Amino acid sequence: MRVAILASGNGTNFEALTKQFQAGEIPGIEALMFCNHPNAPVIKRAERLSVPYETFSVKECGGKDAYEKRLLKVLQDYQIDFIVLSGYLRVVGPTILNEYPNSIINLHPALLPKYPGLNSIERAFDDYKKGKIKETGVTVHFIDAHLDHGPIIAQQAVPIYPDDTVDTLEARVHETEHKLFPATLRKVLSQRMEKEEN
Repeated sequence: MRVAILASGNGTNFEALTKQFQAGEIPGIEALMFCNHPNAPVIKRAERLSVPYETFSVKECGGKDAYEKRLLKVLQDYQIDFIVLSGYLRVVGPTILNEYPNSIINLHPALLPKYPGLNSIERAFDDYKKGKIKETGVTVHFIDAHLDHGPIIAQQAVPIYPDDTVDTLEARVHETEHKLFPATLRKVLSQRMEKEEN
């Protein structure tokens, strides 16, 4: 099973996943990292970890449709079977969704369906300060055509403490992501590979 990780930013979750792929703790082959921001720090991480990568932006392609078609061609060229969205800040369009049904998972820093979209941790923290919630969390889910939507595979709550700041909460959310995401991916890929063997 050949896996691509799509990322847009810093790449801490990409690095956590890559180290587990390279240690043989996650089954399959991490064949590609794709980034839609050519200057993002995740590219340096891919270089340092010796992961093949490709990068181009929507703007370079002249629009969303051309971008998706070019990305699909890259995925096909690398013979990708499964896609992991790890801080990929774009909605995946029908060109790729249709080619990879039930084969794209996303990590989101909130307990979906709460706080979809950007700034989830900040929005949860604001609601905590207003007395609306006591915890936030992390979700791993298969994606569909809607933003941060689709069948949930795993969730883990992260409590919010009275002395928390957005930064301390964000650090704990990321710590939880770095544990939940690899464990969930390991399970999903193992089940997928088992099914294909039978």
